[in-house]
Amino acid sequence: MNKKLYKSRSNKVLCGVCGGIGEYLNVDPTVIRLLCLLLICGWGSGLLFYLIAAIIIPEPPCGF
Repeated sequence: MNKKLYKSRSNKVLCGVCGGIGEYLNVDPTVIRLLCLLLICGWGSGLLFYLIAAIIIPEPPCGF
């Protein structure tokens, strides 16, 4: 099985990063969003992580 990480088109709030990671890991995207929020509030690194991921993670191909 060849899984690839893409931003989510169906489960997105801002850019689809947390939704895409949740779909890739088979985890509820809300859990990923909460972890990102904890990183933002706790150490500030969550915002940097999200911005980098929003730039690096590609959009899914058409028809996916």
